[in-house]
Amino acid sequence: YFYLLTLAYNPLHCLSSFYISASSQNNPESGWEAKAVLFFKEQLKDKEAHTSVPSLNDVPLHYLKPNSLVRFRCLIQDMFDPEFYMGAYETVDPSTKARVLRCGKYKDVTECGVDLNSRNTVTAERQTFYCVPIPGENPWVKEISFSQARVVPSTSYVPSRQKRSYEEDDDMDTQPQKQREPHTGPQSHTEPHGNGDCKRQETEAPSSQTTSASHLDLNFPLPGEKGPSCLVKVYEDWDSFKLNDTLEVYGILSVNTLLDASSSLLDPAECMETAEEQRVHSPPASLVPRLHMIYAKPLPHCNPLLPSAALEDNSTKTSVPNGEMASVRTELLAYLTHVLLGDALAAEYLILHLISSVYARRDVLPLGKFTLNVSGCPTVASYTERLYQIIQQLVPCSYRLSMSLQNMNQLRLVPKKDYVANRLVSGALQLARNTSLFLDETQLEQGQLDTTGVRNITALGNLISWQKVDYDFNYHQMEFPCNINVLIASEGRSLLPSDCQVHLQPQVAPPQMEEYLSAIHMHPQASSQLNKFRLYLSLARTLDYSISDEVTKAVEDDFVDMRKDDPQSISAEDFHRLLVVARLLSLSLGQTSLSRDSWMRAKHIETLRRSRTEQQQQCVNGNEP
Repeated sequence: YFYLLTLAYNPLHCLSSFYISASSQNNPESGWEAKAVLFFKEQLKDKEAHTSVPSLNDVPLHYLKPNSLVRFRCLIQDMFDPEFYMGAYETVDPSTKARVLRCGKYKDVTECGVDLNSRNTVTAERQTFYCVPIPGENPWVKEISFSQARVVPSTSYVPSRQKRSYEEDDDMDTQPQKQREPHTGPQSHTEPHGNGDCKRQETEAPSSQTTSASHLDLNFPLPGEKGPSCLVKVYEDWDSFKLNDTLEVYGILSVNTLLDASSSLLDPAECMETAEEQRVHSPPASLVPRLHMIYAKPLPHCNPLLPSAALEDNSTKTSVPNGEMASVRTELLAYLTHVLLGDALAAEYLILHLISSVYARRDVLPLGKFTLNVSGCPTVASYTERLYQIIQQLVPCSYRLSMSLQNMNQLRLVPKKDYVANRLVSGALQLARNTSLFLDETQLEQGQLDTTGVRNITALGNLISWQKVDYDFNYHQMEFPCNINVLIASEGRSLLPSDCQVHLQPQVAPPQMEEYLSAIHMHPQASSQLNKFRLYLSLARTLDYSISDEVTKAVEDDFVDMRKDDPQSISAEDFHRLLVVARLLSLSLGQTSLSRDSWMRAKHIETLRRSRTEQQQQCVNGNEP
């Protein structure tokens, strides 16, 4: 355990030993980096590793030691152009003239005394990703992740810098350089760090940093988001990463303020970058730290209750007890029935929606999506807002978009390329996979949609129908596939498309609704019960599903029989929806194949839903003049 802690505290020393070993054999490019990365991977498989390596998401930046190993749970928001750096170089001691071959990887600044004319100098290339915390990550995810990290000994959390602003950092680090160690590279592990105020709460951020950050556009996709953004430097296989990927990055933290000073000295007339591009690509390191990636682990989900390792070896897909899944489903159904004002059918469909996910694409058609329109939502007692708060407690990532006229006409939903700053300006639809997007259509009012509003409504329609967002690159649009669960709450039928509409039939009279809804929050589910629901929803999403040839033939025969008496009773679209409902119903019970009971149950609830929808439509039409 203490070895892991030492490795996390001074990873550059370990990497340097691999490089020196390769250099001593006169073969510095002998694959030493691959060996080093493999070594780190093996060490971090230890069960204590998750707590030995602090997280940028959970620990304030001023509590982290520069050049230490950290992890960062993030989304790739933008990809900058590749940059060149000195992969290897020689330094010359001014007094002894001794030459030392050094490695430039995983560092931002070289040592002093570089011999620029050395034949051993190697120029290399690395890629830079602009990464942000996963958008819409709900508070319970952060709380659980933080509580898991709290077991780290306090010595790992001692502030490595005094509480000061970026400007003060700049003054202290650039002026007295001649009086300090004669190099400008990363601080060595023997350099004493500031003792700081150890009694300060760990969640407290320096007020000056907060003020500075407010003037810096961190390009978060969602308004009101907090947390560190980061420039992630990638050295190998950067083509394997894609925009909007969610990762847990393990890398070396760099907050060297010399980067900020050097970028300010560049003359835009002599630099290929514009002044605006320099500002965006070289933000203050005290606010946007650099993270030199050693390796990154893809995140198939953001639920800290379900370890990713369990999915990698497929253990959860084969060892989930069906009886346990079914019992949790029964409890969740009762809870959501209460939330949906006593409507058990709507609660049934809400469960199916919450476990839906795009599992494949056939040409342009995404398979597995299940956008749900819950119509008939009350407009009293802030019902839709309360409904969203419940969903927020169940899913790892979510966002509520109030579809008011002002929001539709003013919000930027679609990311847009800024060619002046050479960056992708984020939009609210740049979300991680399996994010729950709650569209509150009850907030609509009369008025005129402007050009932006029409564009936003079109973008939402494309997202729902095709699970894609067309990013605006000015001269053209670029299509980015996504996997976002969309729930639409409305009074009447939504103006947006949906895969399924269920009309809410409250069993609670409006006068008692305020008291009824308050009781849900006055007596919330126990934490263990909520965690059971959270784990259940994530597990159900990961299960494989198949239909045997025998069941396929029986389902096809059943479809033919349903159309015999009345060809208009069920269309091809209805049959497709029925298959989706049957699939999700099976998964919700922990079943990985379709059974006859699940098929009959799916037909039953679909009949109830369609009957209710038709009755509501007749009622609306009957009231029309």
